[in-house]
Amino acid sequence: MAMHPLAARMLEHEARALLSRLSRVRPFALHETMVPAAALLPRAQVGIERYLVAGRHELRGMVQGFLDWLRGPGQEAGAEAAQRRFSLLRLKFNAVLTQFDMFNAVITQRSEHEVGVWMSGLDILCADALALPGRYYEVPPIICYLDRGVGAAIRRARTRLPGGGANPVSIIRVPRERMVGSGIASSLVHEVGHQAAALLDLVASLRPVLRGMQRGASGERQAWMLWERWISEIVADFWSVARVGIGSTYGLIGVVSLPRPFVFRLSTDDPHPVPWFRVRLSCAIGDALYPHPQWAQLAALWETLYPRDGLDPERQEIFACLDASLPGFVALLVNHRPRLLAGRTLAEVLEVEKRQPAQLVARFAAWNRDPGGMYRASPTLVFAVLGQARANGLLGPEDESEIVARLLGYWALRSTFEMSSACAVVGTSGLANAMRIAA
Repeated sequence: MAMHPLAARMLEHEARALLSRLSRVRPFALHETMVPAAALLPRAQVGIERYLVAGRHELRGMVQGFLDWLRGPGQEAGAEAAQRRFSLLRLKFNAVLTQFDMFNAVITQRSEHEVGVWMSGLDILCADALALPGRYYEVPPIICYLDRGVGAAIRRARTRLPGGGANPVSIIRVPRERMVGSGIASSLVHEVGHQAAALLDLVASLRPVLRGMQRGASGERQAWMLWERWISEIVADFWSVARVGIGSTYGLIGVVSLPRPFVFRLSTDDPHPVPWFRVRLSCAIGDALYPHPQWAQLAALWETLYPRDGLDPERQEIFACLDASLPGFVALLVNHRPRLLAGRTLAEVLEVEKRQPAQLVARFAAWNRDPGGMYRASPTLVFAVLGQARANGLLGPEDESEIVARLLGYWALRSTFEMSSACAVVGTSGLANAMRIAA
Protein backbone atom coordinates (compact mmCIF):
# COMPACT_ATOMS: atom_id res chain seq x y z
CA MET A 1 0.00 0.00 0.00
CA ALA A 2 1.45 3.35 -1.08
CA MET A 3 2.31 5.82 1.67
CA HIS A 4 -0.03 8.71 2.26
CA PRO A 5 1.66 12.05 1.37
CA LEU A 6 0.94 13.43 4.85
CA ALA A 7 2.73 10.49 6.53
CA ALA A 8 5.71 10.86 4.20
CA ARG A 9 5.96 14.59 4.87
CA MET A 10 5.69 14.16 8.65
CA LEU A 11 8.37 11.45 8.78
CA GLU A 12 10.67 13.46 6.51
CA HIS A 13 10.34 16.52 8.76
CA GLU A 14 11.03 14.41 11.86
CA ALA A 15 14.14 12.90 10.28
CA ARG A 16 15.42 16.31 9.17
CA ALA A 17 14.75 17.59 12.71
CA LEU A 18 17.04 14.86 14.03
CA LEU A 19 19.78 16.08 11.70
CA SER A 20 19.21 19.65 12.82
CA ARG A 21 19.47 18.75 16.51
CA LEU A 22 22.48 16.55 15.87
CA SER A 23 24.34 19.46 14.29
CA ARG A 24 23.94 21.37 17.57
CA VAL A 25 26.02 18.79 19.44
CA ARG A 26 29.51 20.28 19.40
CA PRO A 27 32.85 18.85 20.52
CA PHE A 28 33.64 19.45 24.19
CA ALA A 29 36.76 21.36 23.24
CA LEU A 30 34.55 24.09 21.75
CA HIS A 31 32.20 24.71 24.68
CA GLU A 32 33.69 23.49 27.98
CA THR A 33 35.39 26.16 30.09
CA MET A 34 38.04 25.19 32.60
CA VAL A 35 41.47 26.30 33.71
CA PRO A 36 44.23 24.50 31.77
CA ALA A 37 45.36 22.54 34.84
CA ALA A 38 41.88 21.00 35.16
CA ALA A 39 41.66 19.88 31.54
CA LEU A 40 41.66 16.26 30.49
CA LEU A 41 44.93 14.81 29.30
CA PRO A 42 45.06 14.95 25.49
CA ARG A 43 44.79 11.16 25.04
CA ALA A 44 41.56 11.12 27.01
CA GLN A 45 40.15 14.22 25.29
CA VAL A 46 41.03 12.96 21.82
CA GLY A 47 39.71 9.47 22.57
CA ILE A 48 36.34 10.79 23.74
CA GLU A 49 35.96 13.31 20.93
CA ARG A 50 36.97 10.76 18.30
CA TYR A 51 34.46 8.23 19.63
CA LEU A 52 31.58 10.72 19.78
CA VAL A 53 32.37 12.20 16.37
CA ALA A 54 32.32 8.70 14.86
CA GLY A 55 28.94 8.04 16.48
CA ARG A 56 27.47 11.27 15.16
CA HIS A 57 28.89 10.60 11.70
CA GLU A 58 27.34 7.12 11.67
CA LEU A 59 23.98 8.45 12.85
CA ARG A 60 24.01 11.25 10.27
CA GLY A 61 24.56 8.63 7.57
CA MET A 62 21.70 6.52 8.88
CA VAL A 63 19.32 9.48 8.89
CA GLN A 64 20.34 10.48 5.39
CA GLY A 65 19.87 6.88 4.25
CA PHE A 66 16.39 6.86 5.74
CA LEU A 67 15.52 10.09 3.91
CA ASP A 68 16.77 8.64 0.60
CA TRP A 69 14.72 5.49 1.19
CA LEU A 70 11.65 7.53 2.21
CA ARG A 71 11.79 9.58 -0.99
CA GLY A 72 12.31 6.49 -3.14
CA PRO A 73 11.40 2.85 -2.41
CA GLY A 74 9.73 3.84 0.86
CA GLN A 75 6.86 5.43 -1.03
CA GLU A 76 5.59 1.93 -1.82
CA ALA A 77 6.39 0.41 1.60
CA GLY A 78 3.53 2.00 3.49
CA ALA A 79 3.32 4.28 6.52
CA GLU A 80 3.62 1.51 9.11
CA ALA A 81 6.91 0.20 7.70
CA ALA A 82 8.29 3.73 7.44
CA GLN A 83 7.31 4.52 11.03
CA ARG A 84 8.97 1.30 12.19
CA ARG A 85 12.23 2.32 10.53
CA PHE A 86 12.05 5.82 11.94
CA SER A 87 11.41 4.60 15.50
CA LEU A 88 14.61 2.52 15.37
CA LEU A 89 16.43 5.59 14.10
CA ARG A 90 15.20 7.61 17.07
CA LEU A 91 16.46 4.96 19.47
CA LYS A 92 19.92 5.26 17.92
CA PHE A 93 19.71 9.06 18.14
CA ASN A 94 18.88 8.92 21.86
CA ALA A 95 21.72 6.43 22.44
CA VAL A 96 24.19 8.89 20.88
CA LEU A 97 22.90 11.68 23.12
CA THR A 98 23.06 9.41 26.19
CA GLN A 99 26.74 8.77 25.51
CA PHE A 100 27.37 12.48 25.02
CA ASP A 101 25.60 13.31 28.29
CA MET A 102 27.59 10.67 30.16
CA PHE A 103 30.90 12.24 29.15
CA ASN A 104 29.47 15.74 29.50
CA ALA A 105 28.64 15.13 33.18
CA VAL A 106 32.23 14.03 33.79
CA ILE A 107 33.91 16.85 31.88
CA THR A 108 31.67 19.72 33.02
CA GLN A 109 32.77 19.13 36.62
CA ARG A 110 36.27 20.20 35.56
CA SER A 111 34.96 23.76 35.46
CA GLU A 112 34.29 23.81 39.22
CA HIS A 113 36.75 25.91 41.18
CA GLU A 114 39.44 23.77 42.80
CA VAL A 115 37.50 20.54 42.22
CA GLY A 116 38.44 20.49 38.53
CA VAL A 117 42.14 20.72 39.35
CA TRP A 118 41.81 17.98 41.98
CA MET A 119 40.18 15.71 39.40
CA SER A 120 43.06 16.32 37.01
CA GLY A 121 45.50 15.42 39.79
CA LEU A 122 43.57 12.22 40.48
CA ASP A 123 43.82 11.35 36.77
CA ILE A 124 47.61 11.44 37.21
CA LEU A 125 47.39 9.24 40.30
CA CYS A 126 45.28 6.69 38.39
CA ALA A 127 47.69 6.60 35.47
CA ASP A 128 50.56 5.94 37.87
CA ALA A 129 48.59 3.23 39.71
CA LEU A 130 47.90 1.41 36.43
CA ALA A 131 51.36 1.71 34.90
CA LEU A 132 53.71 -1.27 35.24
CA PRO A 133 57.45 -1.39 34.51
CA GLY A 134 57.61 -3.41 31.30
CA ARG A 135 55.20 -3.48 28.38
CA TYR A 136 52.56 -5.86 29.72
CA TYR A 137 49.66 -3.82 28.32
CA GLU A 138 48.77 -0.46 26.83
CA VAL A 139 47.54 1.87 29.56
CA PRO A 140 44.17 3.39 28.55
CA PRO A 141 43.32 7.01 29.46
CA ILE A 142 41.58 7.40 32.82
CA ILE A 143 39.35 10.28 33.94
CA CYS A 144 37.79 10.88 37.36
CA TYR A 145 34.72 12.70 38.58
CA LEU A 146 33.01 13.27 41.93
CA ASP A 147 29.60 11.91 42.85
CA ARG A 148 27.53 11.15 45.92
CA GLY A 149 27.75 7.90 47.86
CA VAL A 150 30.40 6.13 49.91
CA GLY A 151 31.98 3.85 47.32
CA ALA A 152 33.89 4.41 44.12
CA ALA A 153 33.04 2.72 40.81
CA ILE A 154 34.61 2.29 37.41
CA ARG A 155 33.35 2.04 33.86
CA ARG A 156 36.33 0.28 32.33
CA ALA A 157 37.88 1.20 29.01
CA ARG A 158 36.92 -1.04 26.07
CA THR A 159 33.67 -2.17 27.70
CA ARG A 160 30.33 -1.70 25.97
CA LEU A 161 28.63 1.67 26.39
CA PRO A 162 24.85 2.19 26.51
CA GLY A 163 23.68 2.13 22.91
CA GLY A 164 26.73 0.19 21.70
CA GLY A 165 30.38 0.84 21.04
CA ALA A 166 33.49 0.39 23.17
CA ASN A 167 34.30 2.93 25.88
CA PRO A 168 37.41 4.89 24.75
CA VAL A 169 38.52 5.73 28.32
CA SER A 170 38.21 4.46 31.88
CA ILE A 171 35.83 6.57 33.94
CA ILE A 172 36.14 6.41 37.73
CA ARG A 173 33.44 7.80 39.98
CA VAL A 174 35.01 9.16 43.16
CA PRO A 175 32.87 9.49 46.32
CA ARG A 176 32.76 13.14 47.34
CA GLU A 177 33.02 12.20 51.02
CA ARG A 178 36.55 10.89 50.38
CA MET A 179 37.90 14.29 49.32
CA VAL A 180 40.47 15.29 50.35
CA GLY A 181 42.74 12.88 52.25
CA SER A 182 44.96 9.86 51.71
CA GLY A 183 41.89 7.58 51.93
CA ILE A 184 41.00 8.65 48.40
CA ALA A 185 43.89 6.56 47.10
CA SER A 186 42.41 3.39 48.60
CA SER A 187 39.14 3.73 46.69
CA LEU A 188 40.76 5.04 43.53
CA VAL A 189 43.50 2.41 43.24
CA HIS A 190 40.96 -0.32 43.97
CA GLU A 191 39.00 0.78 40.90
CA VAL A 192 42.21 0.99 38.88
CA GLY A 193 42.80 -2.59 39.99
CA HIS A 194 39.62 -3.63 38.18
CA GLN A 195 41.01 -2.12 34.96
CA ALA A 196 44.39 -3.80 35.50
CA ALA A 197 42.70 -7.15 36.16
CA ALA A 198 40.83 -6.86 32.85
CA LEU A 199 44.00 -5.95 30.94
CA LEU A 200 45.92 -8.88 32.47
CA ASP A 201 42.96 -11.30 32.39
CA LEU A 202 43.57 -11.99 36.07
CA VAL A 203 40.11 -13.17 37.06
CA ALA A 204 39.94 -15.68 34.22
CA SER A 205 43.39 -17.01 35.09
CA LEU A 206 42.55 -17.42 38.80
CA ARG A 207 39.10 -18.97 38.50
CA PRO A 208 40.25 -22.42 37.26
CA VAL A 209 42.71 -22.63 40.16
CA LEU A 210 39.99 -21.76 42.67
CA ARG A 211 37.64 -24.33 41.15
CA GLY A 212 40.37 -26.90 41.49
CA MET A 213 40.68 -26.04 45.17
CA GLN A 214 36.94 -26.65 45.59
CA ARG A 215 37.42 -30.21 44.37
CA GLY A 216 40.47 -30.88 46.50
CA ALA A 217 39.43 -29.56 49.92
CA SER A 218 36.11 -31.01 51.03
CA GLY A 219 36.24 -29.44 54.50
CA GLU A 220 36.88 -25.97 53.07
CA ARG A 221 34.89 -26.33 49.87
CA GLN A 222 32.37 -23.63 50.81
CA ALA A 223 35.17 -21.16 51.54
CA TRP A 224 36.83 -21.74 48.16
CA MET A 225 33.45 -21.31 46.45
CA LEU A 226 33.15 -17.91 48.14
CA TRP A 227 36.71 -16.92 47.22
CA GLU A 228 35.85 -17.69 43.60
CA ARG A 229 32.63 -15.68 43.77
CA TRP A 230 34.46 -12.70 45.24
CA ILE A 231 37.66 -12.93 43.22
CA SER A 232 37.09 -9.88 40.98
CA GLU A 233 36.78 -7.57 44.00
CA ILE A 234 39.60 -9.31 45.86
CA VAL A 235 42.02 -8.83 42.97
CA ALA A 236 41.20 -5.11 42.96
CA ASP A 237 41.82 -4.97 46.73
CA PHE A 238 45.12 -6.77 46.21
CA TRP A 239 46.18 -4.16 43.65
CA SER A 240 45.29 -1.36 46.05
CA VAL A 241 47.25 -2.83 48.98
CA ALA A 242 50.22 -3.53 46.72
CA ARG A 243 50.25 0.07 45.51
CA VAL A 244 49.50 2.12 48.63
CA GLY A 245 50.15 -0.26 51.53
CA ILE A 246 48.35 0.04 54.84
CA GLY A 247 46.69 3.25 53.66
CA SER A 248 44.57 0.99 51.44
CA THR A 249 43.27 -1.01 54.40
CA TYR A 250 42.58 2.08 56.48
CA GLY A 251 40.71 3.53 53.51
CA LEU A 252 38.70 0.31 53.16
CA ILE A 253 37.77 0.48 56.84
CA GLY A 254 36.52 4.01 56.22
CA VAL A 255 34.21 2.73 53.48
CA VAL A 256 32.78 -0.35 55.22
CA SER A 257 32.41 1.11 58.75
CA LEU A 258 28.64 0.80 58.67
CA PRO A 259 25.99 -0.37 61.15
CA ARG A 260 26.70 -3.91 62.32
CA PRO A 261 24.05 -5.71 60.20
CA PHE A 262 25.68 -4.37 57.01
CA VAL A 263 29.21 -5.24 58.10
CA PHE A 264 28.29 -8.89 58.68
CA ARG A 265 25.87 -9.18 55.76
CA LEU A 266 26.52 -12.28 53.65
CA SER A 267 24.79 -12.26 50.26
CA THR A 268 25.14 -15.03 47.71
CA ASP A 269 24.58 -12.53 44.89
CA ASP A 270 27.09 -9.85 45.94
CA PRO A 271 30.52 -9.99 44.22
CA HIS A 272 31.98 -8.12 47.22
CA PRO A 273 33.25 -10.14 50.17
CA VAL A 274 31.42 -9.80 53.48
CA PRO A 275 32.63 -6.36 54.66
CA TRP A 276 33.89 -7.72 57.97
CA PHE A 277 35.96 -10.41 56.29
CA ARG A 278 37.06 -8.10 53.52
CA VAL A 279 39.01 -6.02 56.05
CA ARG A 280 40.53 -9.16 57.56
CA LEU A 281 41.55 -10.31 54.09
CA SER A 282 43.10 -6.90 53.31
CA CYS A 283 45.22 -7.22 56.47
CA ALA A 284 46.29 -10.74 55.47
CA ILE A 285 47.28 -9.58 51.98
CA GLY A 286 49.22 -6.67 53.48
CA ASP A 287 51.08 -8.98 55.88
CA ALA A 288 52.03 -11.27 52.99
CA LEU A 289 53.33 -8.40 50.86
CA TYR A 290 54.78 -6.24 53.65
CA PRO A 291 55.46 -8.45 56.71
CA HIS A 292 55.07 -6.34 59.85
CA PRO A 293 53.22 -6.58 63.22
CA GLN A 294 51.02 -3.64 62.20
CA TRP A 295 48.75 -5.90 60.15
CA ALA A 296 47.90 -8.20 63.07
CA GLN A 297 47.35 -5.14 65.25
CA LEU A 298 44.97 -3.61 62.71
CA ALA A 299 43.07 -6.90 62.30
CA ALA A 300 42.70 -7.11 66.09
CA LEU A 301 41.49 -3.52 66.23
CA TRP A 302 38.88 -4.28 63.57
CA GLU A 303 37.60 -7.21 65.63
CA THR A 304 37.24 -5.00 68.71
CA LEU A 305 35.16 -2.56 66.66
CA TYR A 306 32.97 -5.35 65.28
CA PRO A 307 33.28 -8.46 67.47
CA ARG A 308 31.97 -11.70 66.01
CA ASP A 309 30.19 -12.57 69.24
CA GLY A 310 26.49 -13.03 68.77
CA LEU A 311 26.57 -14.10 65.12
CA ASP A 312 24.20 -16.89 64.18
CA PRO A 313 25.70 -20.42 63.98
CA GLU A 314 25.57 -20.51 60.18
CA ARG A 315 27.72 -17.40 59.76
CA GLN A 316 30.02 -18.50 62.57
CA GLU A 317 30.63 -21.72 60.66
CA ILE A 318 31.23 -19.90 57.35
CA PHE A 319 33.64 -17.45 58.98
CA ALA A 320 35.53 -20.33 60.61
CA CYS A 321 35.81 -22.01 57.22
CA LEU A 322 37.10 -18.79 55.64
CA ASP A 323 39.59 -18.38 58.49
CA ALA A 324 40.96 -21.86 57.91
CA SER A 325 41.43 -21.33 54.16
CA LEU A 326 42.72 -17.74 54.41
CA PRO A 327 46.48 -18.47 54.55
CA GLY A 328 46.30 -20.78 51.56
CA PHE A 329 44.17 -18.37 49.57
CA VAL A 330 46.49 -15.41 50.21
CA ALA A 331 49.52 -17.55 49.29
CA LEU A 332 47.76 -18.46 46.04
CA LEU A 333 47.24 -14.78 45.22
CA VAL A 334 50.78 -13.73 46.06
CA ASN A 335 52.37 -16.57 44.09
CA HIS A 336 50.00 -16.59 41.12
CA ARG A 337 51.80 -16.18 37.79
CA PRO A 338 49.37 -14.99 35.09
CA ARG A 339 50.25 -15.90 31.54
CA LEU A 340 50.43 -12.25 30.47
CA LEU A 341 53.08 -11.50 33.11
CA ALA A 342 55.50 -13.90 31.43
CA GLY A 343 56.20 -16.02 34.49
CA ARG A 344 56.30 -13.21 37.06
CA THR A 345 53.99 -12.79 40.04
CA LEU A 346 51.83 -9.75 40.72
CA ALA A 347 53.97 -8.91 43.75
CA GLU A 348 57.09 -8.92 41.55
CA VAL A 349 55.73 -6.66 38.81
CA LEU A 350 54.21 -4.27 41.37
CA GLU A 351 57.64 -4.00 43.04
CA VAL A 352 56.33 -4.31 46.59
CA GLU A 353 59.87 -4.76 47.89
CA LYS A 354 60.36 -1.02 47.42
CA ARG A 355 57.40 -0.10 49.67
CA GLN A 356 58.06 -1.94 52.91
CA PRO A 357 56.86 -0.12 56.06
CA ALA A 358 60.34 0.81 57.30
CA GLN A 359 61.20 2.29 53.91
CA LEU A 360 58.01 4.35 53.88
CA VAL A 361 58.63 5.70 57.38
CA ALA A 362 62.18 6.64 56.40
CA ARG A 363 60.89 8.49 53.34
CA PHE A 364 58.40 10.42 55.43
CA ALA A 365 61.21 11.53 57.76
CA ALA A 366 63.32 12.55 54.76
CA TRP A 367 60.43 14.53 53.27
CA ASN A 368 59.94 16.34 56.55
CA ARG A 369 63.51 17.56 56.16
CA ASP A 370 63.19 18.17 52.40
CA PRO A 371 59.55 18.48 51.25
CA GLY A 372 60.70 18.73 47.65
CA GLY A 373 61.33 14.99 47.63
CA MET A 374 57.60 14.39 47.93
CA TYR A 375 56.95 16.28 44.71
CA ARG A 376 59.58 14.28 42.82
CA ALA A 377 58.16 10.90 43.85
CA SER A 378 55.49 8.94 42.00
CA PRO A 379 51.91 9.63 43.16
CA THR A 380 51.22 6.09 44.42
CA LEU A 381 54.46 6.08 46.41
CA VAL A 382 53.48 9.40 47.96
CA PHE A 383 50.13 7.99 49.09
CA ALA A 384 51.82 4.85 50.41
CA VAL A 385 54.13 7.03 52.51
CA LEU A 386 51.30 9.24 53.77
CA GLY A 387 49.17 6.22 54.62
CA GLN A 388 52.00 4.64 56.57
CA ALA A 389 52.70 7.91 58.38
CA ARG A 390 49.05 8.17 59.37
CA ALA A 391 49.03 4.56 60.59
CA ASN A 392 52.10 5.30 62.72
CA GLY A 393 50.52 8.41 64.23
CA LEU A 394 53.03 10.70 62.51
CA LEU A 395 50.47 12.59 60.40
CA GLY A 396 47.19 14.12 61.53
CA PRO A 397 44.11 14.36 59.30
CA GLU A 398 44.31 18.17 59.03
CA ASP A 399 47.90 18.17 57.75
CA GLU A 400 47.15 15.15 55.59
CA SER A 401 44.26 16.92 53.85
CA GLU A 402 46.35 20.01 53.22
CA ILE A 403 49.25 17.99 51.79
CA VAL A 404 47.00 15.92 49.51
CA ALA A 405 45.23 19.03 48.16
CA ARG A 406 48.57 20.67 47.37
CA LEU A 407 49.89 17.52 45.70
CA LEU A 408 46.82 17.10 43.50
CA GLY A 409 47.18 20.69 42.34
CA TYR A 410 50.90 20.23 41.72
CA TRP A 411 50.44 17.05 39.66
CA ALA A 412 47.73 18.71 37.58
CA LEU A 413 49.89 21.77 36.96
CA ARG A 414 53.00 19.72 36.17
CA SER A 415 51.13 17.64 33.59
CA THR A 416 49.84 20.86 32.01
CA PHE A 417 53.36 22.28 31.67
CA GLU A 418 54.69 18.99 30.32
CA MET A 419 51.91 18.87 27.75
CA SER A 420 52.54 22.48 26.73
CA SER A 421 56.20 21.65 26.18
CA ALA A 422 55.25 18.60 24.12
CA CYS A 423 52.92 20.69 21.97
CA ALA A 424 55.70 23.18 21.37
CA VAL A 425 57.91 20.33 20.12
CA VAL A 426 55.18 18.88 17.92
CA GLY A 427 54.48 22.28 16.36
CA THR A 428 51.49 23.66 14.55
CA SER A 429 51.19 20.78 12.06
CA GLY A 430 50.73 18.32 14.91
CA LEU A 431 48.18 20.61 16.50
CA ALA A 432 46.27 20.83 13.25
CA ASN A 433 46.15 17.04 12.98
CA ALA A 434 44.82 16.77 16.51
CA MET A 435 42.08 19.31 15.83
CA ARG A 436 40.81 17.54 12.72
CA ILE A 437 38.83 15.17 14.93
CA ALA A 438 36.54 18.07 15.86
CA ALA A 439 35.62 18.77 12.26
